[in-house]
Amino acid sequence: MWDDAFPSFLIGLREGLEAGLIVSILVATLVRAGARARLVQVWTGVLAAIALALSFGAVLTFTAASLSATAQEAFGGTLSVIAVAFVTAMVFWMRRSAHSLSGEIKEKVTGALGMGAGVLVATSFLAVGREGLETALFLWTTAQAAGESAGPLTGAAIGLVLAAALCWGLYRRVLRINLTRFFTATGAVLIVIAAGVLGYGLRDLQEGGVLPGRTSYAFDLSGSVDAGAWYSTLVQGVFNLTPTMTWLQVLGYGGYLAVVMTLFVRGVRGTAPKRVAAESTDVGESAVAAGEAIPAGAREAVPAADGEAVPAPTADQASQQRPESRALSAVRRRPVWFVPVAVVTVPAVIAGAAVAFGRPKPAAAETVAVSEKECGKGFSAPKPGRQTFQMHNTGDKTSEVYLVDPATNAVYGEVEGLAPGTTRALVATVAGGTYAWRCVPSSGTAVTSKAVRVSGGSTSQAVVPVSEQDLSGPLRQYRSYVDKGLATLVGQTRVLAADIKGGHLGKARGDWLTAHLTYSSLGAAYGTFEDFDQKINGRADGLPGGVHGKDFAGFHRVEYGLWHGESAASLTAPAQQLATEAAGLQQAFPQQDFDPSDLPLRAHEILENTLQFELTGDTDEGSGTNLATADANLAGTRELIAVLRPLLTTRAPRLLPTVDADIARLQALLDAARHGDAWTPVTQLDATARARVDGATGQLLEDLSPVPDLLEIRKSA
Repeated sequence: MWDDAFPSFLIGLREGLEAGLIVSILVATLVRAGARARLVQVWTGVLAAIALALSFGAVLTFTAASLSATAQEAFGGTLSVIAVAFVTAMVFWMRRSAHSLSGEIKEKVTGALGMGAGVLVATSFLAVGREGLETALFLWTTAQAAGESAGPLTGAAIGLVLAAALCWGLYRRVLRINLTRFFTATGAVLIVIAAGVLGYGLRDLQEGGVLPGRTSYAFDLSGSVDAGAWYSTLVQGVFNLTPTMTWLQVLGYGGYLAVVMTLFVRGVRGTAPKRVAAESTDVGESAVAAGEAIPAGAREAVPAADGEAVPAPTADQASQQRPESRALSAVRRRPVWFVPVAVVTVPAVIAGAAVAFGRPKPAAAETVAVSEKECGKGFSAPKPGRQTFQMHNTGDKTSEVYLVDPATNAVYGEVEGLAPGTTRALVATVAGGTYAWRCVPSSGTAVTSKAVRVSGGSTSQAVVPVSEQDLSGPLRQYRSYVDKGLATLVGQTRVLAADIKGGHLGKARGDWLTAHLTYSSLGAAYGTFEDFDQKINGRADGLPGGVHGKDFAGFHRVEYGLWHGESAASLTAPAQQLATEAAGLQQAFPQQDFDPSDLPLRAHEILENTLQFELTGDTDEGSGTNLATADANLAGTRELIAVLRPLLTTRAPRLLPTVDADIARLQALLDAARHGDAWTPVTQLDATARARVDGATGQLLEDLSPVPDLLEIRKSA
């Protein structure tokens, strides 16, 4: 959290100090002119600027939340690049304008005094509003980069409070700060931070498909740098540098930093001789230089950006202004609270309307009749956007209902198991294209409605359906892989049993691991193995007596005995039983029902079990080979992805390069734990190495999670 807070703290401090100085100058100018009654107009403009900034932040947050995942990436990346542009412009503007800021604002306020209240409100609003919008945009982008809002918001709040305290101290002349040096130093730091935000934004644009090179990595240090360590978190939170970065990120980061920092440093050196006087003058010391007479008892001053303190008005000036203020008050017809409430409320109302109308909302629900004879009765061409259809089954059979593209069979939405006489809502995003309803009754043939054409709108995400026939080829390939693995397993378990029977327990430990890894590589078929899996690879958890119970059998029973000093005589029966069960599984497997839908489901379930049991050490009965088992599970996952690759390539072409990179990253981490035939026990890994393995496994799991939905068997095909 706190690592993500620093960039926001700095932007809050700097932007808050800029806005605070501007407000201080406005207030001091009015006080000096004897127009205290018009201070409310300044504060009204300030409140309006704050309301605008908050409303802008709300629009960004809620607008992004209503987008698809890919659109959110593109939206966030675009705003990150815009935020970098704003911050860069702000840094150069303040470096150039700080020495003349006070004079410019006093000139504007003096002109506004002779006009109506609205001009002074607008002056303060415009002076502060830019800082507010910049802050809101930068905070939003840093929160997106951090993946949470608590740290960035906390950092910004601390920065703004500190900025307010500094401005108060400068106003009361209890602080002396060299503002030129302050803005120069913070400007340089902000340029470094902005370079990181740019790199993050470019990555988002790659993830959103706007820019190429999503898998073209300039470097991948995940195998040697722990992304979860405190130092990695700190560097990523402050500078947005990650262990893995693409070429575009690196070039964008380095190019921006080299060009912008060079221009900034040259500008500072070029203007340094002209600002010697300003830099050597502390805040509050230039009032005397201005030649102003400040009567005793009326010394109320405020600093300018270059350190100038503006004195309060003389008694004569005040007496000249008070009648005007009284006259303005006398003709005021509106309640004093009307304008402040209005300028604060209007941005909030506009933001609320933008969020309300900007979110895709379901249109008025259209009722569509479903039956085994007629599908889609009442369906007319919908308007583009998010739509709700009320699907009403008027037939006598339960039906599956799909909104499809009849040309490609791609599915835009579905309702499963719609019972007779019932109505359920189907929500789908409609864009330009051709749409039809397909009803598949529990018994009978599928019925497809007349197609309608929708014009306008962008493209809509659809899933090309998968049938049992589509999965039959991958299923045959995987069954062949399992057949070969089981044949190998039977031979290996027999060797293991012979080792133990002959009393060769040292050799048996090596042969045990070899056989166990063969079995562990067949993870996608575990659901098919039925009771054999418990007999071959069951755990002691939950069994009466635990590891000493009579029902504890299989690999882990033999493992416990081999690594806990049991004799060959006591292990002979369990080892022989293991070999018998392996042979029984080999014989039964060809007749076992292997559900084709198991293949997509197992794509991530194998590694879910790895993360839950192997990487926690939960299944270790003494051998310390959990990482070897994890390696075998990864091999099984790789084989499964290989047979599913043709189907995934046509449905999610960008998924596979990411998954391949994840697998390679995890493989490298597991290889580092292997030392010849020995493996480091997972419980003996140092915290950094263990966090890397867990993190790489979790990332691979996340990237594999869409596979079951992409390859779900649908009757619409």
